[in-house]
Amino acid sequence: MAIIVNLDVMMAKRKISAGDLATKIGITPANLSILKNQKAKAVRFSTLNDICSALDCQPGDILEYQPDPPGMKIEE
Repeated sequence: MAIIVNLDVMMAKRKISAGDLATKIGITPANLSILKNQKAKAVRFSTLNDICSALDCQPGDILEYQPDPPGMKIEE
């Protein structure tokens, strides 16, 4: 996977639980869990904006690019 979601790291730094963050940004705990556990295929900019606002961080604090190893098949 080329995009890594470091949401759990920022949540730990800010000492906020998944339930509290989900409530603050207005999404279900299940949808937050999908994002936090690398299962999301996409994230809306409005959701990213709300997460960054709630955690007082930048998108780059949450999202990280890691190139796929050579020869690894890219999922579509």
